Amino acid sequence: MSVIPPALTLITDSARFSGDAFFAAVEQSLAAGVDALLVRERQLTSAKLLALAARLRELTRAHQARLIIHTQADIAEAVDADGVHLSSRDIGTISAVRGWLNDSAKTISVSCHHGQELALAAQAGADYAMLSPVFPTASHPGAACLGVTDFRRLAEQALLPVVALGGISPHNCSELDWPHLAVISAILGAEDPAEATRALLARE
Repeated sequence: MSVIPPALTLITDSARFSGDAFFAAVEQSLAAGVDALLVRERQLTSAKLLALAARLRELTRAHQARLIIHTQADIAEAVDADGVHLSSRDIGTISAVRGWLNDSAKTISVSCHHGQELALAAQAGADYAMLSPVFPTASHPGAACLGVTDFRRLAEQALLPVVALGGISPHNCSELDWPHLAVISAILGAEDPAEATRALLARE
């Protein structure tokens, strides 16, 4: 049975968004309907990542949202996260990570950027993929983006469910018209994170 990805995933980036304002934005967005939080923190030490993940685990549990940890399956296990997200270069490790987690309820998702990676992710047994960047994005300035037409073509042809990522905002999500979105600054950089969340979920 295929996994249905979250409707709206909020990705952390403490290099740009941190402190009390970050936690307030996370809580507001969860209350407004964000149904998954992806903790992607490459620059934090394992101890700091564990502390952050544990605090976010409490918030996600309170709002019945999924908690996903980027790359570090040991941290995911320590906080009883709902899944692990891997970068495209780690597609080959999906089977090993699944065996290590040893829990069929835990999801493994993967970042993809083109059709070949989507095919490899499906072949390796990923539950779903995040395909990016759809639009120009602040987290990867200058990177070529797929655009709506190419994103939809690749996502619709993929052999696994696909989440759209990259430059998505309340202003362009209706143009994309896709059921599974992931964002960073569209919520964490918003003046009103709850309002931004509702707009993204409404796709308008």
